[in-house]
Amino acid sequence: MKIEGPLIQGKFVDRPNRFIVMAEVDGKIVRTHLPDPGRLKELLRSGAELLLRPAPIGSERKTKYSTVMVRHEGNLISLVSALPNRFILEALQDNELPMFRNYELVRAEVAHGNHRFDFLLNDQNEKPFYLEVKSVTYVEKGLAKFPDAVTERGARHALALRDIVKSGEGAGILFVCQRPDADQFSPMWDRDPKFSKTLLEAKNAGVNVWCVTTKVNETEMRFGKEIPVNLEPIE
Repeated sequence: MKIEGPLIQGKFVDRPNRFIVMAEVDGKIVRTHLPDPGRLKELLRSGAELLLRPAPIGSERKTKYSTVMVRHEGNLISLVSALPNRFILEALQDNELPMFRNYELVRAEVAHGNHRFDFLLNDQNEKPFYLEVKSVTYVEKGLAKFPDAVTERGARHALALRDIVKSGEGAGILFVCQRPDADQFSPMWDRDPKFSKTLLEAKNAGVNVWCVTTKVNETEMRFGKEIPVNLEPIE
């Protein structure tokens, strides 16, 4: 998947709130929009290299840039939480994901009851399959974790998908790690035990749970690999 450019270099200075980053560009401090509201404390450190996208010419935005990526331990990591949805849409259309080779994409953004899910697929028996995609940026010693901030919405999605499975249809959650350096995935029990417990309950009820890594550079995001998922609490 192509990433819109051009991107320019900057350095992280400060984060006054969840959606704003102050960055140094060509010796000047500029205000940039941050598309990922997560904590990101292990990534957004003083002096960290950022890649920024200038706002379109003539835009009336209050911020003249968006923070798109950060370089951490030699890897570029996407900070656009909506990017995985675009990536998965293209990957489904091109049949690039091994776990969905026998599925057909019906449409994106589908309502089911009081909830909206990212994708509706049909499995090989033409049974509806609801798929939710979650963005992952936190990795510690090869272990990808989600969420890095409490997510009530994520817990509601997991419960709704559990109920869909109980009604006889298919459902799954796909965690997309926006970096290449993870070897396995686990929910972040210490930070959001409610979501973690709900995710485990959903899995035990029959909801599929996967995690994939991606390879990211300044111009594209590509599929990396599927990694093992362990939803049990880690001692």
